[in-house]
Amino acid sequence: MSTTTTTVPTSASAADAVERALVRIEELGQPEIWITLRPASVLRELAAAVDERVAAGAHLPLAGWTVAVKDNIDVAGLPTTAGSPSVLRTPDGSAPAVARLEAAGAVVVGKTNLDQFATGLVGARSPYGTPHAAGDATRVSGGSSAGSGLAVAHGIVDVALGTDTAGSGRVPAAFNHVVGIKPTLGLLSAEGVVPASPSYDTVSVFARDLATAAAATEVMTAAGTPRPWPSSAPFRATGRRIGIARSADLTPMSPSWRAAYDATVAAARTAGATVVELDVSPLVDVAALLYGGALLAERAQAFGQALAALGGAADPTVARIVLPAMDFTAVDLVRDQQALVAARATTDALWESVDALLLPTAPGHPTLAELADDPVGVNAWVGTYTNFVNLLDLSALAVPAVGSTAAEPVGVSLVGPAFGDHALADLAVGLGLAASAGAPDALWGAPSVDLVVFGAHRTGQPLHHELVRAGARLLGTVTTSPEYRMARLATTPPKPGVWRVASGGASLVGERWALPRAGFATFVAGLAAPMTIGRVELDDGSDVLGFLCEPRALDGAEDVTAAGDWLLA
Repeated sequence: MSTTTTTVPTSASAADAVERALVRIEELGQPEIWITLRPASVLRELAAAVDERVAAGAHLPLAGWTVAVKDNIDVAGLPTTAGSPSVLRTPDGSAPAVARLEAAGAVVVGKTNLDQFATGLVGARSPYGTPHAAGDATRVSGGSSAGSGLAVAHGIVDVALGTDTAGSGRVPAAFNHVVGIKPTLGLLSAEGVVPASPSYDTVSVFARDLATAAAATEVMTAAGTPRPWPSSAPFRATGRRIGIARSADLTPMSPSWRAAYDATVAAARTAGATVVELDVSPLVDVAALLYGGALLAERAQAFGQALAALGGAADPTVARIVLPAMDFTAVDLVRDQQALVAARATTDALWESVDALLLPTAPGHPTLAELADDPVGVNAWVGTYTNFVNLLDLSALAVPAVGSTAAEPVGVSLVGPAFGDHALADLAVGLGLAASAGAPDALWGAPSVDLVVFGAHRTGQPLHHELVRAGARLLGTVTTSPEYRMARLATTPPKPGVWRVASGGASLVGERWALPRAGFATFVAGLAAPMTIGRVELDDGSDVLGFLCEPRALDGAEDVTAAGDWLLA
């Protein structure tokens, strides 16, 4: 099975990271990856400033990281073109998503090439050159976030930002053997991003492994998200029911990509997933609305005038797709919006039977020659399994399929409901499709309640399933201050009774879990006597909610304080 390797950057210095990026850029000699590269002298100055701050004691979690940014996202002082032959603006400030990475110590190397105005999934609609796949010069790079996917795949940068409306944060991942996080719409700020279709656009994240991508997403969301997290969003997968496409829905696939998809489904079964075959044709039908209906009016409104002003300098395929959308009527738009509302209702029902969908990211990997013969048709084919995701307000995670290699990449995507982002990452790890998803306390701005458990709810214990059902995530093992005692209660199953004492106490071992607020409420509502929830002081002086017990339950109970750990009592 092909899995990504956890390689969260551990550079000794920002200066070292910048020098490595410069060497890789020179070695590759592929200027078509970029639209604007920062001069080496500027990069070295930025890196030196980061290293000086670290030396002075500043906490910069991304110090030593390098970043590439798709050129429809603002970076202070660098031109934003969105793939237009002329500069749209040169902003004084970076987009919030970029600014948070920079504030955490990351150095932006440059702005990457893209399909013009982020319209396309192939990466070949740009006046700045045509990138090719990292492992095969005859095949498309995937777009529209072409340069961002390549900058990561070639090891130039640690993480790259793209955008995703129809699949642009996933297809480049699939075609270049990297990971792509397509977050829930509104999770990452769209401020400072040139819109393509504003209702369905999101910033996306590329990295060579899930841990790195997740860590970058944590930095961009930890201070808050534009669209608030619901209190019920789980922090891990609460089940392993995986929906897969029927054979009839996979007929567009090339033989090699179909074989890799089948192998990935088989691996999911082996990893313990319950696989449910579904009719996904309604989703594929919805995908046609993005480019084949009046929803294109959003693109015409967002950049149609700028595109028309380019005249013959506009990419002809982009112009052919977008400019006619100026003629749609309000009735046309309402018709397609109503079709979308009906489709969302149908999709919502899916989550009653499965926890996520496992789908091909694309049906195959076209060559540049095939694209030249049919630029619109090939692009539409590539988006078969991606175009519907943002239209239906879903979350998605693109990872390499079983058997994928850098030379012959194949991608699959896990797709879930809005704010299913954490669950998808957990599933990818649990199914063996990705290595660790990163720091356990990286909750991407979601509100949480921490809880310390000492006995039956710990990992592997009889009531642990209640935490899983609540969507909780393990933050780690903790130890209390030396002011507690523990007894074996006469319950079924046996539980430890923990209480605080003024003297004669000891430190006890437990686990600390983060629960979604709604999950915590449900969990506590089901709490059985004589257990209670109270404040527990940890050995670092902090206090957190944790399991205690009613004093009456201690009468005649066996004191097991000396063990220090329920699992040893």
